[in-house]
Amino acid sequence: MIVLELEMVEIDNCTSCGGIWLDSGELEQLFGDENKANLLIDSFNPARDVKENMHSCPICLKKMEKIRTSESADAVIIDRCAKHHGLWFDKNELHHLLVTNTLDKEHRIVKLLSEIFAKDNEVRND
Repeated sequence: MIVLELEMVEIDNCTSCGGIWLDSGELEQLFGDENKANLLIDSFNPARDVKENMHSCPICLKKMEKIRTSESADAVIIDRCAKHHGLWFDKNELHHLLVTNTLDKEHRIVKLLSEIFAKDNEVRND
């Protein structure tokens, strides 16, 4: 894992799988608006009968729970620590979540993430 900083938010990025770990509260910081972030988080529901691999929380090392980011057909299944240490997004899941929800209409966060990951890829390719 490498730590990337985006507008004072530390984003942990797995260089081998492309996944992203956000510590508790970092999604809210990314939005810059706690109310918007809470609307999104409140839409999360447990996902049942999911055939994805279970991830372990990098903080407590316990298996995380699978959650759906909405009830819509384009919902993303992400992992959440049961002890609320944070959220795990497999590769492209955070991007998909941000693009498909209406809380970041200008896609400010997507643009910032694209910029930071483009810079990170430039560094790794040198």
